[in-house]
Amino acid sequence: MAAYFHLLHTHSALRFLAPILLLGMLLSAFAYAGDDATAPVEPRGESPAGQIETTPSPQKDAEIAQRIGDIFSEIDGLSAVDVSVAQGIVTLAGETANERKAQQAVGLANRLTDVVMVNDTIDRTLDVQDNVATAYQGLRARGQSLLRALPLIVVGFLIFGAVAWFGAWLSNRKHLWQRVTPNPFVAELVAQTVKVVFMVLGLIMALSLVGAETIIGTLLGGAGVIGIAIGFAVKDTIENYIASLMLSIRQPFQARDHVVINDREGIVVRLTSRATILMTLEGNQLRIPNADVFKGIILNYTQNPERRFDFELGVDANDDPLAAIKVGLDALNGLPFVLGEPKSVGVITNVGDSNIVLEFQGWVNQSTTDFGKARSIAIRETKHALEHHGFTLPEPIYRLSFRPELEESLARLQNGKLIEPALTRPEAASSEPALDTAADKEKQQARARARRILEGEQSDGVFDARPDEKLMKKVEEEIAQTSSETDLLSKRQDRE
Repeated sequence: MAAYFHLLHTHSALRFLAPILLLGMLLSAFAYAGDDATAPVEPRGESPAGQIETTPSPQKDAEIAQRIGDIFSEIDGLSAVDVSVAQGIVTLAGETANERKAQQAVGLANRLTDVVMVNDTIDRTLDVQDNVATAYQGLRARGQSLLRALPLIVVGFLIFGAVAWFGAWLSNRKHLWQRVTPNPFVAELVAQTVKVVFMVLGLIMALSLVGAETIIGTLLGGAGVIGIAIGFAVKDTIENYIASLMLSIRQPFQARDHVVINDREGIVVRLTSRATILMTLEGNQLRIPNADVFKGIILNYTQNPERRFDFELGVDANDDPLAAIKVGLDALNGLPFVLGEPKSVGVITNVGDSNIVLEFQGWVNQSTTDFGKARSIAIRETKHALEHHGFTLPEPIYRLSFRPELEESLARLQNGKLIEPALTRPEAASSEPALDTAADKEKQQARARARRILEGEQSDGVFDARPDEKLMKKVEEEIAQTSSETDLLSKRQDRE
């Protein structure tokens, strides 16, 4: 018995089903007591339905009245009812304590053979003493019946407790269910189903023991109606639960995978029965409902660690683009994090008014290289390689065209006076090379300044393309944390 009460305390489903079991047994006992207290006397026989005696007689009417009177004299509360019969029509007069007793008298009279109809003229006195006495006698009878059925109710509780305890014990054999199915969510679902099945089986056995089969049907019918109502009320929750089941079976991602789910990017921490938990690249925890995950678009970067990056650079229209592509590819292939296979590629994407746009494509291994850092370093090194080999990365150049007369006037006009065209002056011929020399000098100074900065001891991190260890450390801490929700992701071997 102590083990049974411990089972009730530890399992919420048992705490829900135990009152139902007790209520069913009590109702069954009360029903038996009520049947014993109000059971009518069986009639001697019934004529076919809808037929009326064609030859009534005063003797037969007297027999009917005598028989009804004898029955009423044996039932509490009906002894004061007067019976008269004429032509098979029974007239009931006198007094009863309440409506229930009057209806009982009418029902009994209707059950006799040769009764054509019953005329109810009974006076309901609604006397306090009579009604209280009748109710007391009924409660007393039911109480006595309950005391007689008490040992049977105790046995029913013991049977229910034993069957429910066995179901709970069997459902807790997690190693058994994990052998049946390797999926943790399906294993948990099967275990919970087994527990509920044994609880219901124990409830049915206990109620059947006390003869409450009709209550079982009522409970099952009510449970069906309530289940439909709850299903409409928690439609989203059920949809989320089914999505969790499908995700746990399909396993589109694993813990530590870098994914994008419906434009939400992060690293997978765990999959629970309600949500998928990600660690965003900013270090925040993100929970996405599993229904959205199951119906959404999933981009898994970790599934294939090789990922391509690309960027564009423009060279002067007078430069040879193929030579520029070769210089850029040599710079890319010289970087330690750029993969040799697949090979890096350079293509011409566009020819503008003042430049030729080149696109460079390289591949990295995301498991050992941070994609964003690698692309940044690749752009810088390719740009410097092109500039070092004399290729110009020009700014946009706009050419203005005027009418010849206007060009000549503008050329002669300076400070409000007409002068000779500047192109005719010998000193003007050297102005453009002077500008080029100044620009080259600025570029050389910028390069020297960059070399001084990047040669410092604190610049090593600028060229480090490894993934952020702090972010992965936070992910590992999240995975290691104990959670009340079961992780539905199966364990996997580390990818090569």
